[in-house]
Amino acid sequence: MDEKRLTAFEEMLASIRRQYNDTAEKMEKLKAEGRDKTVTYRQLFANKLQLQAMLSYYRTYGLLDEEA
Repeated sequence: MDEKRLTAFEEMLASIRRQYNDTAEKMEKLKAEGRDKTVTYRQLFANKLQLQAMLSYYRTYGLLDEEA
């Protein structure tokens, strides 16, 4: 059971990191196009904050490597 939970955690963490990076890239692209006042940009910003909060919780509990 512990190995299964650890694997699920690692997969979830990798997914959150991917989503965070993808969101940041999309935001940068929109900003470069001058579209940083759009609803899409604001939605991405909200998603990024949510993902950032999740990563912060992992860091707080020592579950996140600092280099990542």
